[in-house]
Amino acid sequence: MATTKVVIVDDAAFVREVLSHLLKRNGFEVVGEACDGEEAVEIVLDRNPDLVIMDIVMPKLSGIEATKRILEKNPNQKIIACSTENSEGMVGKAIEAGCVDFISKPFEGKGVIEILTSIAKR
Repeated sequence: MATTKVVIVDDAAFVREVLSHLLKRNGFEVVGEACDGEEAVEIVLDRNPDLVIMDIVMPKLSGIEATKRILEKNPNQKIIACSTENSEGMVGKAIEAGCVDFISKPFEGKGVIEILTSIAKR
């Protein structure tokens, strides 16, 4: 199976770094990172990754709005929401926007890898 290509979107550099190291150690290829929703739309549409890990609460453009814009252009893009705000309402908004799953922060590395591996196989 080909390497799964991922874009990581989070306004916290530390979170992007932790996710990047975790994914690379587990055979994923990180093809881009973004620190806000506007940058996310640009990078995801340019690099066409297999998966996107999308923070929800970010400056300039929320992860919800970025997800909607990406899916307008590429309806098959697989986007996984990731947020500390894991209320039922927020998870519902993410899924309604088109996210295929939701990862709560703080996250456990093994759980993240299991979710991404499962989604990549769909």
